[in-house]
Amino acid sequence: MRGLDDTDREILDLLLADARRPYSDIADQVGLSAPAVSDRVDRLREMGIVRGFTLDVDRSLLRTGVPVLLDIDAAPGRGEAIAAGLADTDAVEHTFRTADDRVLVTATVRGTEVGALLERAIENVSDVADYEVRLLADSEWRPDLAGPEFAPDCAECGNTVDEEGVEESLDGDSYYFCCESCADRFVEQYESLKDGI
Repeated sequence: MRGLDDTDREILDLLLADARRPYSDIADQVGLSAPAVSDRVDRLREMGIVRGFTLDVDRSLLRTGVPVLLDIDAAPGRGEAIAAGLADTDAVEHTFRTADDRVLVTATVRGTEVGALLERAIENVSDVADYEVRLLADSEWRPDLAGPEFAPDCAECGNTVDEEGVEESLDGDSYYFCCESCADRFVEQYESLKDGI
């Protein structure tokens, strides 16, 4: 199974800097033709690494309010629900959940509206054990793609797939497997379910 090479990472870095950058400009930077860049971007999308092309909007220029960092101590087992509820809220820009069920959120709120934000976003406010609000002076997002390797989970057993893994395309969707036996089991079950329909 083919993973990421240095050219893939370079293309990703250029797209992260400007997702509207023409493929011809990227091609000049990485030493490929524009159609070759297009093919690589298509492959990165099929692999699920590129999920879409988005805008980076400075919300502070579009909304009245104060940027805050909200640190929430969730009740046991409730961090995922709290993070999901807050992620769907317009005021929230970024949501992070730690392994110990703390939820960190950057948001823009008016005055003392944090309590109201929590009440609107969270079904059961008792899921919040405690929270702390800090004013944000600045924030920056800088993804680094220099070192990571493509490592999806096996569609059959859930193990991490490395460069020795197997890729199967079934009805236009790509599936990744850690070994041939997992791929064979999955494809066999897929085909039998498909035949049953």
